Amino acid sequence: MSFKDVLKEDQRLVILRSLHEMDGYEANESILDSCLDAYGHKISRDAVRTHLAWLEEQSLITIRTVAECQIATLTGRGEDVATGQARVPGVKRPRAK
Repeated sequence: MSFKDVLKEDQRLVILRSLHEMDGYEANESILDSCLDAYGHKISRDAVRTHLAWLEEQSLITIRTVAECQIATLTGRGEDVATGQARVPGVKRPRAK
């Protein structure tokens, strides 16, 4: 696995875990971008949107658009992946607590 793939997997996990911590299990792309920054992932807003689209394709989140801003909501399957109860290739597995 390449370093680039490792980064992508970690970024996707950060998004899922961030959503898991939010009230209502949802956040807009700007908040998620800030969460990624807090975990050392300085990526473009376009890259955040690319991750959100991929996560939606895997049925880990749903996306709705409000005034050209994407809002992601964690699904039950996404929660299982965020907490390590399920595994999806392409998303880093969280460490045991």
